[in-house]
Amino acid sequence: MNTSSEKGISHSRAKSPDRSRNAQQGIDLERRVNDFATEVVADSGYRPPTRVERRTVAEGVGLLVDGRSADAGRRLAEVDYGIRTLTDRATGRRYAEIADAAGESHRGWGRVYVALGAPVRWSVQVPHPVADMGSERLGSAVLTGQSGGVLVVAGAHRKAGRGDASDVAHRRDTVFHAVCDELAERRLPGVQLHGFADSTEPDYDVIVSTGRGTSTEARESGRRLARALGGRDFTVCRAWARKCVLEGRTNKQGRDAAELEVPFLHVEFSHSVRSDAASAGRAVAAVRSTVESWT
Repeated sequence: MNTSSEKGISHSRAKSPDRSRNAQQGIDLERRVNDFATEVVADSGYRPPTRVERRTVAEGVGLLVDGRSADAGRRLAEVDYGIRTLTDRATGRRYAEIADAAGESHRGWGRVYVALGAPVRWSVQVPHPVADMGSERLGSAVLTGQSGGVLVVAGAHRKAGRGDASDVAHRRDTVFHAVCDELAERRLPGVQLHGFADSTEPDYDVIVSTGRGTSTEARESGRRLARALGGRDFTVCRAWARKCVLEGRTNKQGRDAAELEVPFLHVEFSHSVRSDAASAGRAVAAVRSTVESWT
């Protein structure tokens, strides 16, 4: 994908390059994230983490965001998570990949990608990869197209666990939530990407909400994103202005961000937007313009 334009997102599922080639030429980071979703998340089981396990991962991510990579590595190793430094071939930007070294398809706790070389200013969150088809593609493209970001991706299908145990957008006892909360504690605004069936809200392409957030900064961020989407020919339901389906008011990450008065955007994209490469590219460009204002 050309990250400097609004061209469509590639839907290729080709395998990621091998490690030797990665070392010489970098990797396609968007493809790496997308392959993680289609090859690991889609078939992963889920084991709920203990409180100590989820806090340990979150604290490790926090240490890395603070620039303490050695401390982060030691902390993460306590729960068999590791850090790998990757260079995105398309942009030349470097990222730290925080991933489960013990068994991603067993625990299903997810991955985190942290931009290196500049202060981290914002996060993009993908709580339902695969289940919300294409949301992982949107998230990875937002990350690589704008500096200073963190990408948090859930590690299992939302229905992989018992009951709603792995539906991370609606639970606080997950690694995903602990990491997002750690970032919010550091005052990092976040945008969380979801998907809906066209029939759920047939009059709209996108639903934008600030969740439970009512701060001036949160509302202005929402308006900014809605304008950017509208300027790219999407019909947008603005949850602060009218009743929308799927407003995200029960979203746990959004509730915690609201309590901290940190901007949080809950964004739902229709199936038509997510499944069409050109439309997805325009959507990504709109989200990028919003996170750019957070830098």
